[in-house]
Amino acid sequence: MSQVLVVDDEASMRAALDANFRRGGWQVSTASGVAEALAKFRSAPCGLVVTDMRMGDGDGLDVMQGVRQIAPQTAVILLTAYGSVPEAVLTMKEGACDYLMKPVSFAQLEETAQRILGQAAEWQHQNAPEFVGESAVFQALLAQARRVALTEADILIEAESGTGKELLARLIHRSSARAGKPFVAVNCSAFPENLLESELFGHVRGAFTGAIAAKPGKFQVADGGTLLLDEIGEMPLSLQPKLLRVLQEREIDRLGDTHPLPINVRVIATTNRSLPALIKAGTFRADLYYRLNVIPFTIPTLQQRRGDILTLAQHFLRKYEPKAQGRRFHIAPELAAAMEDYDWPGNVRELENFIRRALALTHSTTLGVELFATVSRSQAPAPAALPKPGLTLQDMERSLLEATLLATNGNRTRTAEMMGVSLRTVRNKIREYGLAAREAAV
Repeated sequence: MSQVLVVDDEASMRAALDANFRRGGWQVSTASGVAEALAKFRSAPCGLVVTDMRMGDGDGLDVMQGVRQIAPQTAVILLTAYGSVPEAVLTMKEGACDYLMKPVSFAQLEETAQRILGQAAEWQHQNAPEFVGESAVFQALLAQARRVALTEADILIEAESGTGKELLARLIHRSSARAGKPFVAVNCSAFPENLLESELFGHVRGAFTGAIAAKPGKFQVADGGTLLLDEIGEMPLSLQPKLLRVLQEREIDRLGDTHPLPINVRVIATTNRSLPALIKAGTFRADLYYRLNVIPFTIPTLQQRRGDILTLAQHFLRKYEPKAQGRRFHIAPELAAAMEDYDWPGNVRELENFIRRALALTHSTTLGVELFATVSRSQAPAPAALPKPGLTLQDMERSLLEATLLATNGNRTRTAEMMGVSLRTVRNKIREYGLAAREAAV
């Protein structure tokens, strides 16, 4: 259901728009002026604002600018009884999605609203078929991504694991002028410190022992396109000044080379950790954070977009149901209710895994609520028994790591979150204790 905020200082106009929008199935809130509108929007952002141009405590441009500061992606339609061509041009330049003259029929207004929101939905389907959602907060995120994609600014996406950070990055790339060029992703936690520099910047022949041939780095491979630096918070502190220089100068220094190499790359960095907290801890540079954080994005958790739970579930049901059987699978009402009440700490990834597991375990074309019991198995290890006397701290650490890996089905990122350590620490401990062969590949 679409949500709209109607702003007008005339009570009769507010009431008429309120009634008509509700009749069309919209969720509506109203405000009589700029201050009330911004207060309501701040407490409950929505995907569309319809505002009068001239009001007692300001005008529609004040509303639009205030809304843009809170949620830059929100669509705004301005209404006025005193329109002029220069004023219309100004409002569109300021970022209004449309500008309508009073008196306006509600049919025209709703058609305009549906067109604007429909364009956003069509753009989502064409550019991000896997990035699914209908909630106002999610549609607002998509609208922001659509606008930002047209710029060349670097982007920082901060969000919990499982929310779709890479999907958002790919969406922005496919919607940009760089769409025909490479999209290259690098997980900063996946390489030991001594290999990550070569992986990013490349090396020339003879740069180090074993470098029998030159190798282009990911920045070179992504030239003209987009480079995703996944889990940027895991980048070693020693490499951060080199990345900062690349972002500032747009040139790279390959290992063993004597001349810098110019590059043309848009950088999108993602993190599931608080970079300001890492700055305070002394493991992340403040200047690199501010250089990356040109345009910040925060992806809402699934708990914050509960209205999308069943939409996503249906999407994954269609994606994973056995096509060879020629049967359509369904979600029982009781299961749907249980899914909507659950907090989904693993976010969209957890929901996706649940649907896949439910399809594998069901004996019917209707997924019943009894399958929901399988969700709890992947959330946390069973309460640990008291350690036996005589165990060393190393023995206890290994035991806890094994139990957590088992509980997360080998998911290293989730294991790191549950244990309160970095992904690099988990990876190093797996190697130290020889657990690599026993934990599932992720």
